[in-house]
This record gives sequence, structure tokens and C-alpha cells, in this order.
Amino acid sequence: MKNFLYKAYKWYSSWTGTIVIVLFIIFFVAQAFRIPSGSMKDSLLIGDHLFSKKFAYGTPMPYIPFLEIPVIPWVKELKVFDGETPKRGDIVIFRYPGNIKQHFVKRCVALPDDELFIAEKNLFIHFREGDEWIKEHYKGYEIALFTGKLWVKNPYMKKHPGIHHDAKIINNGENFTMPIFYMNPVKVEKDHYFMMGDNRDHSNDSRFWGSVPYENIEGTPWFIYFSIDKNWKIRWERMGKTPTDLEEEPYLKKAIQEREREDR
Repeated sequence: MKNFLYKAYKWYSSWTGTIVIVLFIIFFVAQAFRIPSGSMKDSLLIGDHLFSKKFAYGTPMPYIPFLEIPVIPWVKELKVFDGETPKRGDIVIFRYPGNIKQHFVKRCVALPDDELFIAEKNLFIHFREGDEWIKEHYKGYEIALFTGKLWVKNPYMKKHPGIHHDAKIINNGENFTMPIFYMNPVKVEKDHYFMMGDNRDHSNDSRFWGSVPYENIEGTPWFIYFSIDKNWKIRWERMGKTPTDLEEEPYLKKAIQEREREDR
């Protein structure tokens, strides 16, 4: 036993062992990402550097970092093994269906068989569990009756206060075809998930290009290991925090203040 442990220690200490361990972690456990755009403000900010939890929703196909080349190039699937699926309200990292080499970070707002539409920027969802389930689980929310079904208005804003609209983006009477203002009812396909950014009026998401297949889903943000604003000022208060932590009042208030300064 001691001989085996000694050999294992020597291997772990070698360059080969170190490289194998690092690649295993990057491929299957955690990978570093940087938030490049403001689509998830005020929940996640431009300049947040985070680790993703890659095993949260099954095992994605390993890709060589930065080059975005699959480790097994002849295999076309994006999932090695299926696992858990996103829940409503989860922040999800996924490969953009229009270009799988590009990663997006959005919030999952609807599951397979959920129905939704947009009216005057407001998100209305008829959850697949049906009217009675909606009545039981969404007491205190505004509920509309439309096409003989119950639809919950903006079901995520209470729990996730980083979700917001830009008051400067208004409907001038000519924007009825813009998905941020109006979108006809759609039903989410099987094994697909509807994603939207928390910065609702400044997000390229499922309203424009459709829902995300399960196989494209890579993981979920784990925690922020570094954060810096556009003026190269380090946001010390965000480091080590999870997305859930950042929804607490002190951090969210500071994020809102930063956005308001940038918008002025």
C-alpha cells in the first residue's frame, strides 16, 4: 500500500500528472469564464471572472480551452453523459445554438412544454403543471387569464431582484414586432430551455433565436474569483461570492449603483 501511495505521489508531482489533473478539472469539474457583456446586469457584471460548475447538468463534451476544439473531434454530440436538467430561475452557461464555439450566460425562464409570451416587455408564463398548480404556487403574483389558461406575469422578479428593464427603452408605437416588447405565445420544445438575460432590454437571448437544446448546456456559475470594472477598479466585495450571494441587498445595491453611473 505504501509503495502504491508513493508511486501515486510521484506521478501527481510530475509534469505529466499535473497536466492530466489540470485538464481533468477544466474538462469535467470547473472552467474559468469572463462575463463580456451586460446582458446579465445587475446579477452578473461585465468584468466578473467566475468558475463554472461543469458537472451541474451532466457531463459536456470536453473542449480544448481557448481553441474550442473538441477533444474527440469525430464525435458530434455535445454531451458525454446526461444528468440533472436546469430548473426555472437557474443561471445557465451554454453554447450558443447559432455558434457552438461561443458561450452565453443567461437565466432559464421556461422548461420543456412551458408556454410563454411577451406583452409590453412583461413576461407571461403558463407553466406545464397547469392552472391548479399555478394557483397553489404563485399566490401573491399577478395572474392573467388568456386563451383559457392562467399565465403568471413576471414570475422571477421577486426572487431574483437583479432582473430589470431599461426605462429609456420605450415602445414608440412602431415596435410591435420587436421581441423585447411583444412576442406571440410559444411552447418550449422537448429537451429545450428558454433563456433570457436579466438585463431584459439589452440581451440577445431566446426571444430572438429560440430555445436552447439540453445538449448545448455546459454548466452554471459557481463563484466569482475576480472582478474588475471598466475603470480597472477591483470589485473586492464580489470576489468569492456565488450568484445567490450577490442577490443579497448590499451587493445588489452596489451593482445597481454602478449600472446607473454607466448609463448616465
